[in-house]
Amino acid sequence: MGFDKDLASIQESRDLVNAAHAAWKTWSRASQADVDRVCAAMCAAGVQAAERLGRMAQEETGFGVAAHKKLKNEFGSRVVWESIRDLKTVGVIRHDPARRLYEIAWPMGVVAALIPSTNPTSTTFFKSLIAVKSRNAIVFSPHPSARRCTYEAAQAMSLAAENAGAPKGLIGCLQQVSLPGTQELMTHRQVAVILATGGIAMVRAAHSTGKPAYGVGPGNVPVYVDRSADLEKAARYIVASKAFDHSTICATEQAVVADLPIANLLAELMRAEGAYFTNLHETEALRTTVFLPDGSPNTAVVGKSAPFVAEMAGFRVPAETRILVTPLNKTGKEEPLSHEKMTTVLGWYVVDGWEQGCERSIAIIEAGGIGHTQIIHANDERVIMAFGLEKPVFRILVNTMGTLGAIGLTSGVMPSLTLGSGGVGGAITGDNVSAYHLINIKRLAYETMPPPPEAFLPGEKTTSPDPAEIERVVRQVVSEILNGK
Repeated sequence: MGFDKDLASIQESRDLVNAAHAAWKTWSRASQADVDRVCAAMCAAGVQAAERLGRMAQEETGFGVAAHKKLKNEFGSRVVWESIRDLKTVGVIRHDPARRLYEIAWPMGVVAALIPSTNPTSTTFFKSLIAVKSRNAIVFSPHPSARRCTYEAAQAMSLAAENAGAPKGLIGCLQQVSLPGTQELMTHRQVAVILATGGIAMVRAAHSTGKPAYGVGPGNVPVYVDRSADLEKAARYIVASKAFDHSTICATEQAVVADLPIANLLAELMRAEGAYFTNLHETEALRTTVFLPDGSPNTAVVGKSAPFVAEMAGFRVPAETRILVTPLNKTGKEEPLSHEKMTTVLGWYVVDGWEQGCERSIAIIEAGGIGHTQIIHANDERVIMAFGLEKPVFRILVNTMGTLGAIGLTSGVMPSLTLGSGGVGGAITGDNVSAYHLINIKRLAYETMPPPPEAFLPGEKTTSPDPAEIERVVRQVVSEILNGK
């Protein structure tokens, strides 16, 4: 009898969830001191393993840059922990004396977590920390191409947690990875909530389970550079951000929208930073290389260097090239390169004035990134606020990198590797998801005012129906039945 991988995966999902649920019953009664001690140990383990697992993730998936993945691992452990360390997640977390109201934290239970191949180890660190901090258990389903490194990251978190006093089984990870196994994980009756980070199909599957799910939409992030911007900084940041980990973070810049008076200078400054601007022939070659005929991304170039992508498209660029910039004038279905490109290819548009920049940015967002992120480089506060007010996205980043700003490393937004796209983007929240999204709040409420007098009035008296009237109605109904009416 042959080995059935799907059945093995389904059974492993069941076993992991059952173990996680049993562990959660214990962990749900942990004190705040216990929770914080365990999370601090997990953070330390993540930082210690950051370089090893960054290298492992790059080697296993073939995506990105090992040194950049190390930085993301440190972010997913140390920076995330620092952002939630002082968050109260046990017992009474708020008290409003004036309203005589107590708010009490209550964990959700077992979290099912889907992990992408683009950021596997850092996302595993991040989700482990926010789940355990909120007194939940968590079970991971890795992307098949990142199975080993995701498991190693989960093991690092699990061992650190257990050694610090957490119950065994609190953090689990599938090793027999399959679609049926992942579906079993998401639909298991003891799973309370889903954290879905990955492709559109998987996120939609999570939302269709009937369970609460935090999913993220695609990021098709425009960066508008205004005539008032610090151009040297903008050029340096845009190129570095797009090249970071070979563009595997969903908040990476996807298209520059350059204000006409500064467009030529910005282009020259970007060239000095390692940007290569393609000609018409090279741009056309990239259209059919970055995307397949059906419009889906070509995974062969996801997370790859600019020279690699250029060679795949049939042309050569200098070895030091960091990104490929494609001049465009259309958006939407007519222009494949106006969509999200999880590789080192960046669109380039020129507009005359911030109003046109606003319109072009919205067109790019509507081509596939509704609810996600917009970046603006400008020093004109009027223009900055106009972008903030009008864009249908939930992160508007000013004068910073998209890659590192949206996740909260170089900006004041909540550090997170799950970036909500809000209702307009098909998600339950537009927040950067964190530990407080994984707790429910009980409210202990005392009386603040007596009921009004009307509440104590007796109800209106009603009279019983006349027996003769009841008999008449019954006879009429019986007559109609007998006569076939």
